[in-house]
Amino acid sequence: MTRVYRKADGVPERRVDARTERWREHRVQVRIEFVDAAFRALDKFGPDVSMGDIAKEAGAAKPKLYRHFEDKTDLYNSIVDRVRDMLWERLLGGVNLTDDSVAELVHRAAAEYVAVVTEHPNVFRFMLHSHFSQQARETERALVAARQAARRAAEFFAGLLPSEHTEPIDVAGIELVNYSIFGAVASATDWWLGANQREVSVMSVERFVDYLAESISALAQAHARFNGVRIDTARPLRDAFGID
Repeated sequence: MTRVYRKADGVPERRVDARTERWREHRVQVRIEFVDAAFRALDKFGPDVSMGDIAKEAGAAKPKLYRHFEDKTDLYNSIVDRVRDMLWERLLGGVNLTDDSVAELVHRAAAEYVAVVTEHPNVFRFMLHSHFSQQARETERALVAARQAARRAAEFFAGLLPSEHTEPIDVAGIELVNYSIFGAVASATDWWLGANQREVSVMSVERFVDYLAESISALAQAHARFNGVRIDTARPLRDAFGID
């Protein structure tokens, strides 16, 4: 069955074949199930999991896995995207962007991040040291994502700055601080997971959360000072920014 959509003036807008739409929805669902299986396989077998391990965990043959993912990097990206979605869902469900102070928001973000790390440590080991990823492609993808995030952050912070601030927002600088925070958190996570394998509780969850929150805050404030902006972390976002 082919569906024809019409604009208000009666002119056909687009045609959608119902079978094509069902197949698209089926592919999306199968990809979700394979990512679920990847998490289970990583939790079970560790970060050196193979595509065969993931397919077996999903109860499918490996050729089916490759029919739904372009290559290993496509699956890797889907795992990274799932982690990102988990973090956003948990963070946004537990904060009050209107009333919580900047310090509270940063600490909650660090706490939710570490909670996911402790639930799926092998997923993070896999992301940090994956033999699935292709470095050149991942670098390009990360750069595009960072630039998109930097533009969105620039627009957001422009609305928070006092009206007397007339200088354009430094998008490249925001991109740099995004990279700096990501790199610092990734490196710290790599150390924490490795150190806790060598010794029992070399650093507690609570202390690690505090460390990440302080590091993120310090990087953000250093960037703000460099651009003549002051951040009062004791205030809510809407009132936290001033001009030096």
